[in-house]
Amino acid sequence: MVIRLCCILIGYFIGCIQTAFLVSKLFRTDLRTKGSGNLGTTNALRVLGRRAGIATFAGDILKAVAAFVLCYFLFRDYGVTAGLYGWVGVVLGHDFPFYLQFKGGKGIAATIGLIFCMATVNIWILAVSFTVGILAVAITRYISAGSLVFTASIPVMMFLTAQPAEWTLITLCMTALAFWKHRANIKRLASGTENKFYFRKSE
Repeated sequence: MVIRLCCILIGYFIGCIQTAFLVSKLFRTDLRTKGSGNLGTTNALRVLGRRAGIATFAGDILKAVAAFVLCYFLFRDYGVTAGLYGWVGVVLGHDFPFYLQFKGGKGIAATIGLIFCMATVNIWILAVSFTVGILAVAITRYISAGSLVFTASIPVMMFLTAQPAEWTLITLCMTALAFWKHRANIKRLASGTENKFYFRKSE
């Protein structure tokens, strides 16, 4: 348990490197007061444009990969389990950064970072989760719908590929967090008022 908590703490402080916030400062603005107010890739893309969106996306993926790899090598006896808890910490730090009044993003790009790491364990986890997420966006034009389908597929794939039960439970809990963070999006999806995604900067 101590090792798991250490991994979460390591991941949390890495996750607190809030990419969208830092990128928005380069553009001399504050994403918390623009668009949806969310410190994530979609809002950065819509408000600040393609370069800001790509930078935010890449940064959030890389910090999850960094935490996973660091925890994996620091606690080799725990291996992938340590990496998974490092990722949990990253998502918590990304979603709830202490220096921004615990108001951050939704953890989807960080979860993509995890899936890249899990591809070394089972490539089907990466292939299926990406495919269903991309298809959901392509069909609906809703980034939020794709994000929810993507995250929901991960514990399912953990189970179907016979990974340890702890891994399935971890990803199931983080999927629940992702759904909670998307609760406003879910309400808008249900009412038909969610904004559709178009790859261009908002006016």
